[in-house]
Amino acid sequence: MTTERSNHLSEVQLAVMRELWDAGRATTAAVHERMGKPRSLAYTTVATLLHRLEKRGLVRSRKDGRERVFEPLVSEGEVTRHMVSDLVAKLFRGDPRALVSHLVNDSEFEEGDLETVRRMLEEAKKSPEESKPGRKTRRGQADE
Repeated sequence: MTTERSNHLSEVQLAVMRELWDAGRATTAAVHERMGKPRSLAYTTVATLLHRLEKRGLVRSRKDGRERVFEPLVSEGEVTRHMVSDLVAKLFRGDPRALVSHLVNDSEFEEGDLETVRRMLEEAKKSPEESKPGRKTRRGQADE
C-alpha cells in the first residue's frame, strides 16, 4: 500500500513512470533506451530510479532471465489526481477555482479552447464520476 506522499513524483521519476504506463511493463534497459539516453542519464541512474519507485510501492518487478521487468502499480490517473491536488493545496491554498482562474487568465489559449472547457464542464455536470479527468490511463484502461 502506498501513502499519499509516495504519489508525488519528480520530473525524471514521472518520465520513468510514463515509459512504464506506455509500455505496460519494461526492463531497465528498455526504459534507459527510451528515456534515459535522450536525457543523458546513465543506465545505473535509471536502475536506481526504478528500484526507488519499487521501494515506494509505485512499481513492482520480477526477474526474467538476467533482467528485471518492471510494471506500474499505480495508474497515471491516480498520480495525476494526487499531484494536481497537491498543486492546488500548495499554490492555490486549496481552492481549485483559483487554479482554473489562473489557467484562464494567465495562459495563452488557442481559438476555441474556452469553448472546449465549457463543454467539458457541461459534461462534468451530466455525469460527475465518468467525466473527471484522469479516470483512464494512457492506454484507455480505467483506474483500479
